[in-house]
Amino acid sequence: MSPKQVKIVLSVGALGLFVLLFIAPKIVSSERSKENKMASKANIDFKSNVEMYLSIASKALEPSLKKQADQFEKTAQKDIVFSDSLARFWDKLKRPDLASYILEKKAERTNKAADWFTAGNRYYYSVQFIKDETERPLLFQSAIRCFKSGLKQEPGNIDSQIMMASCFVEGTESPMDGVTLLKEIEKKDSNNIKLQLTFAFFSVKSNQTDKAIVRFKKVLQLDPNYIEAYLHLADIYEQMNDVNKTIEVLQQYAAKTTDPTAKLEVEKYIKQLKLK
Repeated sequence: MSPKQVKIVLSVGALGLFVLLFIAPKIVSSERSKENKMASKANIDFKSNVEMYLSIASKALEPSLKKQADQFEKTAQKDIVFSDSLARFWDKLKRPDLASYILEKKAERTNKAADWFTAGNRYYYSVQFIKDETERPLLFQSAIRCFKSGLKQEPGNIDSQIMMASCFVEGTESPMDGVTLLKEIEKKDSNNIKLQLTFAFFSVKSNQTDKAIVRFKKVLQLDPNYIEAYLHLADIYEQMNDVNKTIEVLQQYAAKTTDPTAKLEVEKYIKQLKLK
């Protein structure tokens, strides 16, 4: 198992909100096909109307699932608490985009910052699970909309400011708006770990490896227990063909991890590197 594979395994915990997307039964192909045909027939622009996306997906459900969806919707209208049940319903069908929309509707009713931020986060993380790439801009814009609404209620929420900035960088035609916001946050709170990680990941994506290394090392200075940073550093050094540095940071990770399986796999990989 390579450093990247170990890192992926460890990152699953951070995406706990979406674990059902992997263990739940997949929506049958006939239903997805039906949904696509209905979308084509209606000539719907999914980029501009997620509510219509939900409507089409609902109509494409097999009768038993459609009955469940309708019941959840009816119950949620009476008691907002059941909106979470409706969101979980769509999660089980591997539609986190629709689950996110349900949670946005919940936030509209409560107008609580926490609910807006939850919906924004869900939209953001749902991007990596969708198959239709044309939906990406819609999801990022929806996330931004939710974060903005939440920040009106709680303007000092740094984590949500960072998430909103990430949406601008990753999913809009105005990435510098996000970068500018991140730099403004850094002036106020340069020791924010989430901020440093965000800069590090963006640096990796833009192949600015030197900057990424500095950011990941900064994270370890701020929080020595965030040992996943060693795995990210190992990936970078390995891509740079710096075997010695790769081994060095993997040894640091192995010395600090409390996960026996991860420790064993990393030590095996270190042995492989030493044979090169």
